[in-house]
Amino acid sequence: MCGIVGIVDAGGVSLPLYYALYALQHRGQESAGISVFDGDRLRKHKGPGLVAEVFDTETLKGLPGEVGIGHVRYPTTGANTPENIQPFNFQFMGRSFAIAHNGNLVNTRELRSAFEHAGQIFCTTTDTEVIATLIADELRRSASIEDAVRLCMARLRGSYSVVMANEGALYAFRDPLGIKPLCLGTSPGGYIVASESVAIDALSGHLIRDIAPGELVRINADGISSTQIAIANRVAHCIFEYIYFARADSIIDGVLVYDVRRTIGQKLHEEAPVEADAVCPVPDSGTAYAIGHSQVSGLPFLESLIKNRYMGRTFIMPTQVAREQAVRIKLNPIRKHLEGKAIVLIDDSIVRGTTSRRILQLMRDAGAREVHMRIGSPPIKAPCYLGVDMPTREELIASTRDQDEVCASVTATSLHYISLEALVRAIGHDCDNLCTGCLTGCYPVPIEGETARARVVDFVDDTFQLNLDSFGGTT
Repeated sequence: MCGIVGIVDAGGVSLPLYYALYALQHRGQESAGISVFDGDRLRKHKGPGLVAEVFDTETLKGLPGEVGIGHVRYPTTGANTPENIQPFNFQFMGRSFAIAHNGNLVNTRELRSAFEHAGQIFCTTTDTEVIATLIADELRRSASIEDAVRLCMARLRGSYSVVMANEGALYAFRDPLGIKPLCLGTSPGGYIVASESVAIDALSGHLIRDIAPGELVRINADGISSTQIAIANRVAHCIFEYIYFARADSIIDGVLVYDVRRTIGQKLHEEAPVEADAVCPVPDSGTAYAIGHSQVSGLPFLESLIKNRYMGRTFIMPTQVAREQAVRIKLNPIRKHLEGKAIVLIDDSIVRGTTSRRILQLMRDAGAREVHMRIGSPPIKAPCYLGVDMPTREELIASTRDQDEVCASVTATSLHYISLEALVRAIGHDCDNLCTGCLTGCYPVPIEGETARARVVDFVDDTFQLNLDSFGGTT
């Protein structure tokens, strides 16, 4: 679920890219990188760690340019090794490219194998390099990047939002089902595309719209043009963006995530009311849920777990051991708010169950009498093959256990998951237009050994210029 950003700005892009990546840090903690075109060649700086650890004033000064892209990584495909840190810069037929990708392909192995049998050498183990290789391969037959992206998209299967810098132009495209988010906005000195609208907010910019599924956007000094490359009969926005991954203040495909989570909290009370002394979130992702629950239940919203703000997101840590060890460092219970009390504890999801069990033990050790868990996601029963680290059914506590068994396993007094119907109503998109694979086991793309719901994708050729006057920007 990496974060990507691309910026075109005559005043320079390195510092805006840095701020935008900071705003997207929640999408990936393992590495960060920036590539810029300085008018002659591509320059890059990247490394393992958080954005603030990878970049400083001197490195940003060494990245002059008016076009650039950035990436924060959460590894799901390819090992967490230096060669896999994005963006990737490459040269092909006298042209310089930089590329960064958010998503996960499900046909990487077959595409990579075909290239390797033809003599292609790969330098990384990521599916992003496969996308770059496909584009380069198509450019051998066409001078048009639009045509190359069209042919590339026809061969890709899975989720992908991509930003690419080619000399003085920025390109951004999104898979035909719109699984991963990508939006377009103006900044004070230019234009920005990013995984979430919060990156635009960080630059005091203005959100124009989401990039449409199957759309390719090109931005350069002359402005913006758009090519609708592919149209599907339905889309499949990732439902987990609304549950956990996106920041609550982001607008994803026209929907404010905070409003979704607050509404889910309200529906959790309506579906499973319980007598208690207070409602408490697992911070920070459970906060909006708990506020919504408190609003309709009348129970006071009371923080009983305080988050160490210097800790990252435990769910996207690379190993389960690291996740478990981080819980006690990340969360500290407030004994005075828990002693002798019955608490409604609200979290976004239960994936493996070990973290929930440790949190409940912390609360009981601090004196909680009852802990009633209310979860903002239905039971997660199936792996995600499209970009979330849920690789096997054996790791998922709800894949082989019913609600009562999960409740006993995590040692909750009671447990209730939001229903899928209530979750879909809270999001406001039709269920057919959401990817619910991790909840239902039915996926929007064909995956070997799994059930898929067919979607028809047509490839078109519809190019037009965007007039931004109506958005308060410039043309």
